[in-house]
Amino acid sequence: MSVSIIIAQEEHYKFAQEICDTMEASALLRGTGIAKRSPDYIQKKMQNHDAIIALENGKFAGFCYIESWQHGKFVANSGLIVHPDYRHLGLAKQIKKKVFEYSQEKYPGAKIFGITTGLAVMKINSDLGYKPVPFSELTADTTFWAGCKGCTNYDILEKKEFKMCLCTGMLYDPNNKKPEEIKFNKKVLTRLKEIKQTFLKK
Repeated sequence: MSVSIIIAQEEHYKFAQEICDTMEASALLRGTGIAKRSPDYIQKKMQNHDAIIALENGKFAGFCYIESWQHGKFVANSGLIVHPDYRHLGLAKQIKKKVFEYSQEKYPGAKIFGITTGLAVMKINSDLGYKPVPFSELTADTTFWAGCKGCTNYDILEKKEFKMCLCTGMLYDPNNKKPEEIKFNKKVLTRLKEIKQTFLKK
């Protein structure tokens, strides 16, 4: 597999619809919520050089984009997706590492965060130095949470006054010089996810 992972630009606009379709299909397959994004939104990220794309011989293989909040104080790496033909090859981890490093370069000093229901993404984040945190430690920018309106679980988030949802919040703080070591425990996080699903959907 000779996949190139690069900063997305205008020449990659042609992949925007495929990226959106792949995101939606993946969410339906997993039975999880996802904040839907339009091709125009994806193209805007490419135009601003706020996205990473993986390609093999001109074929779309994976994608992830950057969002910044509170004047660059907080940065989110969002929309991580790998085309079905390239899954289970470690590509998601490579893309996540690339966008993580690029985020630090483009937004020095920013706290990098994400919210996810996926255990695989939690594992990748944990390996990069993220730690699970309550939503109160994430950005207070209302436009970030408004971006969750396309998610099937938005009613839960709204009902809980944006303090919790089925997603787990994770944060990397570059100012924490000696971050505590977080050991990823799939069984514990799976059980936590089941508890959330039981109680938050009531």
